[in-house]
Amino acid sequence: MLIGIPKEVKNHEYRVGANPELVHILTHAGHQVVIETNAGKSLGYTDDVYKKAGAKIVGSAKEAWNVEMLIKVKEPQPSEFPYMRENLILFCFLHLSPEPELTKALIDNKVIAIAWETVTDRSGQLPILIPMSEIAGRISIQAGANALQLNNGGKGLLMGGVPGVQPANVVVVGGGIVGLNAARMAQGLGAHVTILDVNLTRLREIDNIFDFKLRTVFSTEMAIEKVLQSADLVVGAVLIPGKLAPKVVTKDMLKLIQPHSVMVDVAIDQGGCFETSKPTSHEEPTYMVDDIVHYCVTNMPGACAKTATRALMNAITSYALELANLGYKNALKEDPGLIDGLNVYQGKVTNQHVATDLGYDYHPGKELIIKE
Repeated sequence: MLIGIPKEVKNHEYRVGANPELVHILTHAGHQVVIETNAGKSLGYTDDVYKKAGAKIVGSAKEAWNVEMLIKVKEPQPSEFPYMRENLILFCFLHLSPEPELTKALIDNKVIAIAWETVTDRSGQLPILIPMSEIAGRISIQAGANALQLNNGGKGLLMGGVPGVQPANVVVVGGGIVGLNAARMAQGLGAHVTILDVNLTRLREIDNIFDFKLRTVFSTEMAIEKVLQSADLVVGAVLIPGKLAPKVVTKDMLKLIQPHSVMVDVAIDQGGCFETSKPTSHEEPTYMVDDIVHYCVTNMPGACAKTATRALMNAITSYALELANLGYKNALKEDPGLIDGLNVYQGKVTNQHVATDLGYDYHPGKELIIKE
């Protein structure tokens, strides 16, 4: 199979769709890999390093996209839409529910779009999304701590305080992978941490993980309103795979939050879980609403691109090899977790949440593939 790796074009996105190790694995399995020049330069993956791993270096994005399967990290940007074509296998993060224009482009061009964020494993977990959720959860606290500084619009609080001075109060809404990692980082910095979730079993697990050293709260609208009143940093960590995130903090609730507190919305890739959230970039990461600092960067792990790329390679290698070795039809037929990742196929939406959120007819991917 001919596989392409383009340079990412999203704002301050330094991750890359394949590191030299993955290229080596693919080429030694008999596949051809072409990589856009300087695609991995920021990470120290020079063109020469990729050549030694077996890749061919091409001079333009158009050439990198002119392949059978394209592996990239972030969803295609509008500048990349013209490179789409029928039967192209696109293997990357997509987050389509808040992206109607991208979804339409994939449909119109009959792309075979496999979204990393909805691929599942045998236990029903999200093996490719999980490492990025771990990173994003940890970055949310670093970013939040930075935003709390007075020079960045915050209250002027140090997360852990100092002897004789109270630490910051951190509220994490959502006890999944993002929430757990955010809580771990916040607690490590010495903050007071409260984590909310609607799953009692998960709250019990979190209590045990942290040896009861943070506060767990069953999440209701009233419970959220109560904890917001004393929150210095609020992390939105709510996820329904493939679906628009529910708005757990409304605009009216901002009145309950003290001025110059900080809100970090890690769910922004799926539309955000704060009503006042809007996508931002690493270039301009924050904005103010009612004197509350909002941080809503859509590619948070891109800031720690070397760690994130290595973690992604650990997660995607087996799937990339499966698609290349078997061809997409056989791979999808044999791997039920991989077919969960199929979001758009031959002009049809194959993810139920995406279809519902964007108003398309839903066509189960498994049925479409089996028919062929």
